[in-house]
Amino acid sequence: MDMKRDYYEDIELFSSKTVLVWSVIFLLFLFTLPIYVPSYNIYILNIIMVHIILAVGLNILVGYTGQISLGHAGFFAVGAYGTSLIMMHLHLPFLIAIVLAALLAAFLGFIIGLPALRLEGPYLAIATLGFGLTIMHIIGRWDIFGGRMGITAPPLDLGIPGSSFSLVIEGDANIYYLILIITILLVIAARNLMKTRVGRAFIAIRDDDIAAEVMGVNLTLYKTMSFAVSAFYAGIAGGLYGFVVSFFDPFTFNLILSIIFLVMVVVGGLGSVLGAIMGAVLITYLQFDLLKNVETLPYLGNFLVGISKRWFTVIGLANFSSIALGLIMIIIVIFEPLGMFGIWIRIKKYWKTWPF
Repeated sequence: MDMKRDYYEDIELFSSKTVLVWSVIFLLFLFTLPIYVPSYNIYILNIIMVHIILAVGLNILVGYTGQISLGHAGFFAVGAYGTSLIMMHLHLPFLIAIVLAALLAAFLGFIIGLPALRLEGPYLAIATLGFGLTIMHIIGRWDIFGGRMGITAPPLDLGIPGSSFSLVIEGDANIYYLILIITILLVIAARNLMKTRVGRAFIAIRDDDIAAEVMGVNLTLYKTMSFAVSAFYAGIAGGLYGFVVSFFDPFTFNLILSIIFLVMVVVGGLGSVLGAIMGAVLITYLQFDLLKNVETLPYLGNFLVGISKRWFTVIGLANFSSIALGLIMIIIVIFEPLGMFGIWIRIKKYWKTWPF
């Protein structure tokens, strides 16, 4: 019988030798990708990993704690602008700057989490939406943030800028390895967090906050902590995003971006770290690659161009991307509420019991 005899078995990374072997093979595959993948695809992979970090953090808030947020683009912006400005004005190394920016995002997340003690459902969504829009307009109006023109990220320096200890990372492939290491560490941290007392408190609040409070769960502490942890992840993701794209402006961090982040979590599967990863990979790939140039799609491209010419305009072809994302979300919600993670469970269960 497969029984757990120790609490540490909950957080062990490899439950069997089979899992260990496949994990090592998968990691070797990830670390060798830049060798045989074109440069543009490396750029897409960097964006995917940034979105994985944010989706995993957002899933802690939405999937595990049951608190909705439409303002994560604001935390994302705090991470992006905060990291770049700290490096430019305080001349601190990248790793210190990104942690400080993420801690600032976490503090703002804690402040935004306070209304969650009295608000829930659509009211909480409106409150977080207001935060996201406020951040976007503040950044757009203050000259220190570059105003509406945006800013260019400084060189990604892991050492001390302007000294003999400077270590500048250039090129998508080199940045890929840095983001990959950070992504792996944060995903493992999120997975293990859910196995601890804190994670169980989050889940108890999601299932029934009144019952959780009766059992001794401090709602004030854990609801605000959930917002802070989720915002910290968004801040880290934003800091990395700024160096992937090099240039960004306030309008990048709009309401649509917050909605897309939420779509990643819902499509991937609420309450699952693997689901958040799968959702981020799918939605980012659709946005930045498959649906970016609709007219070049095999078989469907000419058909969609014909539809656009007859009922819309060719300029409106980009709207098919939004339509596709909306249809995917509707189909997932109707036919597979557990999202892509639910599909994965079905596939795994099928092969475990095959051919019976």
